[in-house]
Amino acid sequence: MTTLRGSVSVFFVLAATLAWTGPESVDGAPSSERTALSSDSTITVSGFLPPIPGPLPFFYDLFTFRTDGGGTTVIAAIAVPVGKLRRERNDGRVRYQFDVRLVLADTARHSVVHSVDSAFVNVERPLSGQHLLHTYIEIQAPPSPSSLQRVIVTDAARPGVGQLYNEPFPIPDYSGPELMLSDIAFGLPDATDGWARRGNMLALLPTSQFPESSFDVYYEIYNLPKGTPYETEILIEPLDDSGDGEGSVRAFFSGESEAREDDSVAELRRVDSALPKGPYRFTVTVRNMADGTSTSSSRAVEVRGWRGGTTMVPAMPRGLGQ
Repeated sequence: MTTLRGSVSVFFVLAATLAWTGPESVDGAPSSERTALSSDSTITVSGFLPPIPGPLPFFYDLFTFRTDGGGTTVIAAIAVPVGKLRRERNDGRVRYQFDVRLVLADTARHSVVHSVDSAFVNVERPLSGQHLLHTYIEIQAPPSPSSLQRVIVTDAARPGVGQLYNEPFPIPDYSGPELMLSDIAFGLPDATDGWARRGNMLALLPTSQFPESSFDVYYEIYNLPKGTPYETEILIEPLDDSGDGEGSVRAFFSGESEAREDDSVAELRRVDSALPKGPYRFTVTVRNMADGTSTSSSRAVEVRGWRGGTTMVPAMPRGLGQ
């Protein structure tokens, strides 16, 4: 889900692992940093530092897909406005760098999976303050209805400057036999670098920060055996106050499944028409024409028109852990 809710103006650096405690909070932790896991346990962050001298607002989205061999793949798409980062000179070029941490805590099992990554770009001249640097990180986690996500971005050129967002984030289970859809992921078209999945490449963007341009849509269908006739419907609805559906766009695609051995189908669609600024709901519905079953997945998209431009910045993993 794309979110700026749960913003925390003070930031604490995570240690290699997260400490689990009982019902009492850690001494010195502000109330905004204590997140209840259940009636008798709390997750807290070890390795406290003094409050950050300045925030670093950013945007993010989380997407989930089936992991080959079991489990769930979680993708975080992250975007940072250049104007919020300090630029440095590096061999006559301008450098921007930020670090990203993604933490998924299973509150029922008391287990944690996390990743630490760093992203940077070197350019000939300073970028516009409205220019977006966007990246992604990917980790695998077991399905859990009671998990918590925490995303942290820090300015690598200014120690102590960063921001943290956290929310409950149930991790879906794609292991069942019924017809299912993954999350819907969105990216800029004609990507030459970005998230690679099953022969497709997406320059992922958080869905709250879309430009007024064409874009790619990626999703996966599960449990649709090869040769099965099926139909896909894509519905784009403006989310205005009228509620009359005016301006909605529908597209239909039909054919036979070309599933892999695990009965999954990956589909990449291009939306060629630029959408006017505003909020939209994007819904994908798949119908199995052989047995009449169907499944849907929806996502909210905010078209803002980033005229300052965007740059996809690969993230270099610095560490994974459990």
